[in-house]
Amino acid sequence: QVQMVESGGGLVQAGGSLRLSCAASGRTFSFYAMGWFRQAPGKEREFVAAIRWSGGSAYYADSVKGRFTISRDNAKNTAYLQMNSLKPEDTAVYYCAVTYTRGVLTTTGEYDYWGQGTQVTVSS
Repeated sequence: QVQMVESGGGLVQAGGSLRLSCAASGRTFSFYAMGWFRQAPGKEREFVAAIRWSGGSAYYADSVKGRFTISRDNAKNTAYLQMNSLKPEDTAVYYCAVTYTRGVLTTTGEYDYWGQGTQVTVSS
């Protein structure tokens, strides 16, 4: 069993920045990757970014490439999402998730455990 806890969401003006954190506890010794997804009201949950736990290769949705950066601290079992140049369309609940299996890392079905989500609101 794994517990995932996100933090760092909030209200920010367009052009501003936020840093989300996701701390994992429990069965953490064999993560393959951790990902960030988001879900806006009335929309499906969508991929934002993912990072392979060993090696640190990162992957991004086109909509956030160049603005968001995913990173991880293996010792703390924590992943981060640095979000810069935020836009109103980035407003959503952001979720982190972990997977133990190799895959493309961009689909929700690949992930085994999820956090409860943290709200990010970007005002225009």
